[in-house]
Amino acid sequence: MVILGGVIVVLVLMVFVMALWIMSIYNRLVALRERHKNGFAQIDVQLKRRYDLIPNLVNTAKGYMKHESETLEAVVAARNAAYTAEQKVAGDPSNPAAMRDLVGAESQLGGALSRLMAVAEAYPDLKANENMLSLQEELTSTENKVAFARQGFNDAVTQYNTQREQFPAVLFSGMFGFQAAELFELSNEKEREAPAVSF
Repeated sequence: MVILGGVIVVLVLMVFVMALWIMSIYNRLVALRERHKNGFAQIDVQLKRRYDLIPNLVNTAKGYMKHESETLEAVVAARNAAYTAEQKVAGDPSNPAAMRDLVGAESQLGGALSRLMAVAEAYPDLKANENMLSLQEELTSTENKVAFARQGFNDAVTQYNTQREQFPAVLFSGMFGFQAAELFELSNEKEREAPAVSF
């Protein structure tokens, strides 16, 4: 009877230790998931700031670039598409499809802004406009902040993905709903550069 009681105590202790071990794995994954969500929140702040600057930039340019409505409309359309994609990711930064849509929309926006700046070079009065110069400086600063925040987010996603794929967490990550997160990476080297906004 004493031996049976000892075996039961050992089994209960083993179950208890196993439960603590699984809880620690779960809690670590939760902490890392929240860290990468917070990382996207930092990107979100900067992207919203940039999205708010773009209409001001377009409105300033519109007065000088009357014959370039197609270019201006392309910037506005790309900005709206990027904003919509960003809102989807902000709702769930772990959604890989939404992140891929955002990367594509951001690439389109970067291309549209670059085209706007290239066309703006032909308008000397626009290049000298104080409001345009101020917007250029703010946009450049914001682009740098977006790049810095993206790096922090990607570091957090990498750490999260690595943890969820390592043994023993890999045994439980799928069961607990911890899916792989997508990096916020631009696909080609030209897109990695901030849009040229100099006059």
